Amino acid sequence: MNYQQPQLRRALAADYAIGMMPSTARRRFESLLLDDPSLRREVAQWQESLVGLTSSLQAQDVPDRVWQRIVARIDPQELHVPVKRPFWNWLRITALACSLAAAGLLGVIYNRDTASYNATLLANNQQPALSVQAYDRYLNVEPLAVASVESGRSLELWAIPAGGVPVSLGVIPDNGKGRVELSENQRKLIGTPTTLAITLEPQGGSPDGKPTGPVLYQGKLASL
Repeated sequence: MNYQQPQLRRALAADYAIGMMPSTARRRFESLLLDDPSLRREVAQWQESLVGLTSSLQAQDVPDRVWQRIVARIDPQELHVPVKRPFWNWLRITALACSLAAAGLLGVIYNRDTASYNATLLANNQQPALSVQAYDRYLNVEPLAVASVESGRSLELWAIPAGGVPVSLGVIPDNGKGRVELSENQRKLIGTPTTLAITLEPQGGSPDGKPTGPVLYQGKLASL
């Protein structure tokens, strides 16, 4: 990967400052920062800009009812078990053990589902607008600064291989946040040098499978 490309450097610096960069990519990026003063300045500029977004927020007191609910959840609860019904007591314990085992299994499965690629899609003013993480079978799209979509129009996500024809990955929600399931052919595109782009299309997506509206956001997929 060419880390000297201005657009890529700006996108990676934004991901790092926002905190959206996965741990493996974050460690790799921090090693680049050690020997790249201009990249450190880019990160510092983003951090300074982001701090300004929260400077106007005022501290808010937590309502008493919220504290009461928190205390009710964490206070020890007395479990009343009928002395003469040991079978039901055993059944409850068994059910609890099964639930904990299922939760642990789901946790293991979830932790194995890690992103392999990511991209920061920039608007025409070169400001980060969306973050995209590519997993084995789907894309996870998170909005950073997405403009509102006019009525009767939709945002459509495209994969553009190097020197290739745009391939639709599907319509995403108007607020930019969503999960995009990938077909087998779409998954093959993710493993190649690919640019992601979002266009403004008629409601429901392009009618002919080709981009018809303006490109609002775009960025390159980078391996983690």
